[in-house]
Amino acid sequence: MAFVDSKMELTFSLRRKEIVEEEPLVADILKQWPALFLEDQICAEFYRITQTNLKSTFFSYLDEYAPQMIKLYRVRGGAHEDDMKTLLDQFDNQATALEGLPLFLREKSEHFLKTCLPEENHTKGMKMGILTIVEDDVATIHSNTNVRCLSLVLEEHIVLDNVQDLPTAMALLFGLIYALNMNYPKELKYTFEMIQKVFIGLDPQCSARVQSFKNKLLMTK
Repeated sequence: MAFVDSKMELTFSLRRKEIVEEEPLVADILKQWPALFLEDQICAEFYRITQTNLKSTFFSYLDEYAPQMIKLYRVRGGAHEDDMKTLLDQFDNQATALEGLPLFLREKSEHFLKTCLPEENHTKGMKMGILTIVEDDVATIHSNTNVRCLSLVLEEHIVLDNVQDLPTAMALLFGLIYALNMNYPKELKYTFEMIQKVFIGLDPQCSARVQSFKNKLLMTK
């Protein structure tokens, strides 16, 4: 692992120049820089770019804000009230806080957070997202015993498999967005802005919608 760390550190400038200037496909980056898609290297690359510890910062803020987020979800389900109620009935603090975020912000997450059976063509049409593969009945997704694995998907390719839980998957996907210089999905721009500016603390200037949500979180403490 020390050898990989050293090589990735030495090639950072070259890799960054190539990714930013040439904008290669994810499949080409995966072939050229396979180590970049390892969990440790995602975190290391994010630190090289932002000088911020990805996982510890993300989980620190998530721990702080998740209880307040759940309170707000229970008060107002937003545009997806039925979906929010179903989610809250399957309560799991951090994961529920993250899954409810796009619903509360009135965004669409069905193509971002997907659930499927092992035999299904699960990545087709999936530009960016988190895929949960379950053993049998998709309707029982929130049963931990039914989940086979979580995977990160970019441009219809599984780029990281066997992620331990949804919060970790969300943090690592955010790290990959920075490492690969990708844009946020338009349909989830406020969700990712929330992660960037509230959970990671990068850039304090928020849009009106995210600032409003942040203010509500601070008021419910």
